[in-house]
Formats: sequence, C-alpha cells, structure tokens
Amino acid sequence: MNLTRQPPRRPTNLGIAGIVGAARMTDKARAANEETLGDYIYGETSGLDQRVLAFLGISADEFAEAVKEHDDDAALSNWVLETSGKTAAEIAAFNEERLTHMPDTDGHKQRLQQRIARFAPGRTDIKTLLQSMELDDWGSFWQADLEARPPRSARAKDVGSICGVARMADKARAERAGKIGDYLFGEVSGQDVRILTFLGITADNFQEAAVNNPNNLELGEWVLENSGKSAAEIDAFNHTLVNYAPNDETRERFESRCREVGVSPAEITTWVALQDVDDERSFGIVDLERHAPRSPLNTDICGIVHVARMVDKGRAVNSDSLGLYYYGEDSRMDRIALEFLGLTPDAFAAALKTLPTDADVNAWLRENYPKDPADIAAHNERLLQAGPRSEREWAFVKKMLGHTDATTWFEFAVIDDEKTFAI
Repeated sequence: MNLTRQPPRRPTNLGIAGIVGAARMTDKARAANEETLGDYIYGETSGLDQRVLAFLGISADEFAEAVKEHDDDAALSNWVLETSGKTAAEIAAFNEERLTHMPDTDGHKQRLQQRIARFAPGRTDIKTLLQSMELDDWGSFWQADLEARPPRSARAKDVGSICGVARMADKARAERAGKIGDYLFGEVSGQDVRILTFLGITADNFQEAAVNNPNNLELGEWVLENSGKSAAEIDAFNHTLVNYAPNDETRERFESRCREVGVSPAEITTWVALQDVDDERSFGIVDLERHAPRSPLNTDICGIVHVARMVDKGRAVNSDSLGLYYYGEDSRMDRIALEFLGLTPDAFAAALKTLPTDADVNAWLRENYPKDPADIAAHNERLLQAGPRSEREWAFVKKMLGHTDATTWFEFAVIDDEKTFAI
C-alpha cells in the first residue's frame, strides 16, 4: 500500500471488522510496514488510530504485526474480532460516536475550513471530523498529471484485479483535471472501449467513480459491484488484454508505431508491451511496475553479473517506479555487488542520473572503480553459486516460489521475475 500515490481508505469504510477507521488504519499499517507511508501517520501519532486501537485493546505494534501475517482483509477482520472480543452492539456504538464527532479543537476546526475553501468551496454539508479527513484525502490525490509521468501500465491489476482499469482510472482523472497530455480516455481510446465493454460500464460513469474514489481498493469495489464479473471472467479478460497482438488489419500500423518508438517489431509482439516501452521512453524512465529488470546473469556492465540488473533497479528508484523490487541495502545481491564495486546505494543511484546509457555506466565504472579481471571472475563465481544455506532461507524460497528445482539465488530471481509478470 503506497500512500505516496493514493490515500488510505476512507475512515468511514467498514471493510475491516465493520469498524469505523479500521480499514484506513490497515492501509496505513501496511504502508508503514513497507515504508511507503508518505505524509500520513500511523498508530499512536494518529488521533483516529489511537481511538480505534484503544477501543479494540490492541497496540499499534501488535496491529502492524497482524497486518503482516494477514494480508487478506477477511482474515484480518476475523483476527480483530477474535482478539478484541467486541460485540456487534459495542461496534455499533463506537461507529456512531465516531461518525457524528465534530471538530472539537481550534486546530481541527481551522483545518476543516481550510480544506473546504481549497477543495470544495461553497459546500455546507461537510461538518464532521471524518468528513474533513475524507475531503483532504480526495483533494490531495484525485488529480492525475499525465504531463509529468505516464499512467500505470495496462498490466497493473491494482483496481479490482482487472488489467487496464488502473491505467484507465489515471487517464479519467487526468482528463477531468485537464492534465491528460497526449493520452486518450474513454470512447476515443480503443483499449478503454474494450475494457468498458467488458465491464458494462459507461465512460462517464467510470470517470465519475475514478474521480470520487482515489483509493484503489475502494474504486475496485465499485467496479466489481457495478460490473458483476466473476474471477474466472476477469482472469480470461486479463490474459486477452495483455496478450492482444496486431492482426492483419493493424499489423502495418503496429510496425509503424514500433519504428516511431524506436523498437523492433521482432522484439515487441503485443500492444501492451509497445505501450509500456512508449511510456518509458516518452518520460525517460525505467518502470519496474511494467517489466522485470535484466537478468542477474547479464554481464553487459563491465562483465560483472548482477550489475546490469542493479542499474535497472537504480534507474527505477530515480523514477519512483521500483515496484515490488528491492534496491541497495534492502537487497542482499545489491549489497554484495556494491561492496565489490566500492559504492553506496545512494552514490550509485545518483551517478545513474548523469549516465543515460550502459556505455556511459561502463566508462564511468572502469575509470573510477576499475576491477582486475581475475577479481571479477572470482566475484562472479561467488554470486553464481550463492544460494540458501539455512532452513529459514529455504522456507522463504518455498513460500515465495513454491516447489522448484532451482538452488541458487540467481535462479530464484529469474523464476520470480517470470511469475511476477505472468498473466
């Protein structure tokens, strides 16, 4: 849950145990665990969280640990109810008190007036503390700016687990905000038409929902409720959309577009893949939410394994598009590679900002951090052979990948990359 890109669920959302504030606190706990909390605050530093935790008789640390263990909302809801022992009557009374609570400090009153003036001038129906919070969330996040960065990949299943919907939401919000750039939304976009037809939702209704629901989970709930699509139907649609290839009628246009983007039609075979490359090159970014970094076996950079992969991750860090990958101190292989090069993660990422090509990176490393070929060979062999050495490490691999005959960390990385982007 990245709260630098979306708000947490509304405080009035009852998705966790039917308790006001619990779903919002869950999103913040997930973000705190993932270090993507942004400007939000979690636990004892949040007034609403304090009240929810006190009502439940659960500490912030205990709740954050439970969120790690129960990544499914239903399972977490069961844990909350079992741990707290709260009855339906007690929950109803707590909810009523929170839902009707008015700003009771000068600071809360002032913030409410400022938010109304900024995001909803003239509105007189926003009065409670929770309404004030919801207005701030909405006003801070609903506008997407596709002149500054591309929409999400059509591969992203952030909204309702349906490919293309997150991208369409970005375009819908950007069009309403007047910041859609060169992108197209709704009936003038062939891809949007296919998605909207599948969902049975009009472009206007979807845009209204996307603007009103800047949180992925809440928008996803709206989409699923209004489309009525089953998991099996969604899986089939996802596979079709992501693997949609040019036909005889569109082949010439597809190949022409490939040439415009600067890629070979032999390398790019689907419209979504071309779209992803076009987005990245248009904005000069590496986006690991669209594709995996290069294989750890790649030796394009100074003949050293893993460094090309680390270049991709470092560029993604600079683009704020690392996705599910880890970089620098958070990655064991990165730590080993950086130590061998004699660089820190920050120094390496900073250097990449001024080194736009692999040739530039090679020249910079060879001039400033030269390595003996024998040392490179020994280092490569060490990493190529590295693998789990304890039962705990093997348990981690089995949890992430299931059964596999692979034995090295590099083999695991390749398998994980394939699984991550398989649809």
